[in-house]
Amino acid sequence: MMLNKLWLSRTVVPRSCRKFKRFSSTLGGRLTISPEVTRALKSGKPVVALESTIITHGMPYPENYLTAHELEEIIRSLDCIPATVAIVGGHIHVGITKYLMDDLASMKTPAYKTSRRDLPYVISKGLYGGTTVSATMIAAKMAGINVFVTGGIGGVHRGASSTMDISADLTELGRTPVAVISSGVKSILDVGKTLEYLETQGVCVATFGARREFPSFFSPQAIGDDGKPLLSPYNVSTPREAAELIHANLTLELKSGVLIAVPPPPEGVVAEEMADVEAIIQETLEEVKEKGIKGKDVTPYVLREVAAKTNGKSLTANIALVQHNAMVGAQIAKELQEIINTKKEREQLSKLNKEVLDIF
Repeated sequence: MMLNKLWLSRTVVPRSCRKFKRFSSTLGGRLTISPEVTRALKSGKPVVALESTIITHGMPYPENYLTAHELEEIIRSLDCIPATVAIVGGHIHVGITKYLMDDLASMKTPAYKTSRRDLPYVISKGLYGGTTVSATMIAAKMAGINVFVTGGIGGVHRGASSTMDISADLTELGRTPVAVISSGVKSILDVGKTLEYLETQGVCVATFGARREFPSFFSPQAIGDDGKPLLSPYNVSTPREAAELIHANLTLELKSGVLIAVPPPPEGVVAEEMADVEAIIQETLEEVKEKGIKGKDVTPYVLREVAAKTNGKSLTANIALVQHNAMVGAQIAKELQEIINTKKEREQLSKLNKEVLDIF
């Protein structure tokens, strides 16, 4: 009770949460969907989910706030509705205000990095949480959102054969039917083993574009131990083709997700800034071993150190990547919603025709 009173004093009274009482609430009040997202879902408008660890743990302030805001604007510019997911006072929010986004970005209230395993604790304690890929997928599925955009998913860490350090993002993709649009797998991971693990989980993986090379965040193609490019099982050349793949997965009710791996743009800031990043990543990973950094602390540490060692170039490239993913993800979501809406219209017309025939 004391925690609830404390949360109310901090977050309902300030302007960041003034409109929360008007939000749609389900799951006993644990899932709160913003009015904008609720209207979009009810009217058949495309919605794109976004994670919040990019705000709470992925970037420094104010770049984190500016990037999160820009991602939402990119999605809106393509006639889709953004739904940033975060945990506020023990409640999962799908769609947040810009004021709450700033609160999370500036860490005025500390936020936990929240994956599937952390959800019960963060919610039961009435805490704040930045949702990872797995937690965001769960919230998106609860809200009825089919497409989720992120930077890069977690995966099998290098040296996992001895540490068993494997991200929950992979198992979530194997059991939650949400399409994840990302720059492949974070480049600090063992990409080859990650692809093998995704196959074991039954996750359909496709590279976005004309080729099957699987991207590794900053690189358009990940390289395997044999020195050859790693390949996705499939590729989808257009947003429509990607949407048809996702729709087939939903229709089949396979209860697993789809990973659409988006290579970085062939020209621009990513290609220019990150040519030598792999050597810096390897150097930083050695530091991780020496310092005994483990689990969910590895990725924030590596991203922070790589940004410092590249004089901020990796951060600039990171932002450019996720912005590109947001554009592609919104295009796919729009095509997917058109397929879903057309199917509903046909079903309604078919039902109406049957009723007319029954009358006569």
